[in-house]
Amino acid sequence: MAANGTLIGHEGYDRAGDVKQFDDSKIGVKGLVDSGLSSIPRIFIHPPETLQQLNPTTRPDAEPIPTIDLSGHRAAVVDQVSGACRKFGFFQITNHGVPSVVLDRTIAAVKAFHEQPVEAKAPFYRREMGHGVSYLSNVDLYTSKAASWRDTIQVRLGPVPADGDDVPEICREEIAAWNKEIQRLGEEMLGMVSEGLGLPAGKLKEMTCLEGRVMAGHYYPPCPQPDLTVGLTSHSDPGVLTVVLQDHIGGLQVKHGDAWVDVKPVPGALVINVGDLLQIMSNEEYKSVDHRVLANPSDEPRVSIAVFLNPSNREGVFGPLPELVSPEKPALYKEFTFSEFMMRFFTKGLDGKTLVNYYKLCSEVD
Repeated sequence: MAANGTLIGHEGYDRAGDVKQFDDSKIGVKGLVDSGLSSIPRIFIHPPETLQQLNPTTRPDAEPIPTIDLSGHRAAVVDQVSGACRKFGFFQITNHGVPSVVLDRTIAAVKAFHEQPVEAKAPFYRREMGHGVSYLSNVDLYTSKAASWRDTIQVRLGPVPADGDDVPEICREEIAAWNKEIQRLGEEMLGMVSEGLGLPAGKLKEMTCLEGRVMAGHYYPPCPQPDLTVGLTSHSDPGVLTVVLQDHIGGLQVKHGDAWVDVKPVPGALVINVGDLLQIMSNEEYKSVDHRVLANPSDEPRVSIAVFLNPSNREGVFGPLPELVSPEKPALYKEFTFSEFMMRFFTKGLDGKTLVNYYKLCSEVD
């Protein structure tokens, strides 16, 4: 692709203009589907090198992502969490204490927001999070090679949550209730992750890693040409931990070794994954991994809700924790402020693990 947004070999195609036109319309992907289109607009068609990796999707002998029952003995559960963070960077949890009715209501509320008429959603359509609430299609719309088949509502949950009146009424109560559950569960998971590194349970919480919470309520409409696009491009999350509630449709995949592994929906389960910042802080004891969402081939929409746990101390200096650095294992990453880290994430677009690689120190020995 040329720097001006024109596809090489398609000189008559003004991609940048088409992207802006789509963004300015504020209708989102859902609006495109509602218009009755039978083929996807060109801005959503991904390059051949991306599409070739979609098939086959999962090796039959690929090791499944672990599911961990949190009701077990704590020491055993910590060992399982630590092992999953080290080997997979992804796992599912059951018996996590969140009532199933809360899970269902949260999914239903986010789905209901996205299925409102365009005129009801348009006032929330914006790319900045100044009010703490943003409805948009593709956070990386202007930096990606191709758009993905999804819409998103983002809500800042902490440290200073969005004003309740700024959150759409159709999902306001449910998001507030979800935030309370995430605060409790997030503290529990950060404690286990800390203990799995041999650190005190409160270590990551003391570093404000529970306070900077952002929710992304994704809506993946049915796609008429799912073999030409994706729901979410391959990337790793930038923060500490991500907690994901997904419905029954499926489509989330994780890179494990050289295979893409389906994260198959488990009724009542939540998905947890390690972010880039935690990989760096753990001095690579834990691994953040590439993951993606396939374009939705189903006749019904897919809904997933991610809450990203990040430090609220944006000007604090982060890097490998001193407790995890030794002469035998020196620091693998340089230090940085979290605000610098996130600025780099949002300017580079969603493209694999270039963020974590940027902060890696060059080894003197190959």
